Amino acid sequence: MSEAVIPAAVDDPSGITVASETSTGAVEPLPLTGERTVPGIAEENYWFRRHEIAYARLLDRCAGKTVLEAGSGEGYGADMIAGVATKVIGVDYDTGAVEHVRVRYPRVEMLHGNLAELPLEDASVDVVVNFQVIEHLWDQAQFLRECLRVLRPGGELLISTPNRITFSPGRDTPLNPFHTRELNAAELTELLVEAGFEVSEMIGVHHGPGLKALDAKHGGSFIDAQIERALAGEPWPAELTADVASVAVDDFELLAANIDASLDLIAIAVKP
Repeated sequence: MSEAVIPAAVDDPSGITVASETSTGAVEPLPLTGERTVPGIAEENYWFRRHEIAYARLLDRCAGKTVLEAGSGEGYGADMIAGVATKVIGVDYDTGAVEHVRVRYPRVEMLHGNLAELPLEDASVDVVVNFQVIEHLWDQAQFLRECLRVLRPGGELLISTPNRITFSPGRDTPLNPFHTRELNAAELTELLVEAGFEVSEMIGVHHGPGLKALDAKHGGSFIDAQIERALAGEPWPAELTADVASVAVDDFELLAANIDASLDLIAIAVKP
């Protein structure tokens, strides 16, 4: 789960300082590297909430189910799912993230593994969740075949990814250095169908009225205003920090219309 466009390093000049655990044993967010987003950091809150919307709106599809989150990152999403699911299994390649989730989110059964070779039996889960991860993978087709393999017939893959058209506009290579390949809606659909899925829904994440007002306030793009401050390597202005920290999950909208103008894509795909 990533994705600030410009990564913020530990002890960077923006004033963001993060740690994995304290000396007293309290668990704090994993380091903010740009490869994943984490909760509890004011300057990262926009990206965190933009990720959280997918969990919040699709949570009911996990109710009473055995769910795998493939690429669970910091683990906050898997823990949200654990509030409604019968069982939640998390898989991540990062050993630090695996240990972090085991300590901070004990409701999640956490496994270390490669997403191209999921450490699960065939037809063993009802739902696979994969939010803001596929764009980081080198073999996206193989990963989707693995999702199909571990799902039971009729099971769902819930997947989100930045919309290439709006996330890296006019570029042949992704803006985020941690991304291998970004997708538009047609490309994501093609990958899912080729892997053997039926795509039942394709919806997009958009700014709602409050975020559109912040776009206007910050020169036309609230996102660009954040990127410019990160690139400047200087402390953020208090007003910008406050605006970013104020963003809530309900400030985003999920819409099926105008998919190519969306910020992120969310697909619901079914194993026949």
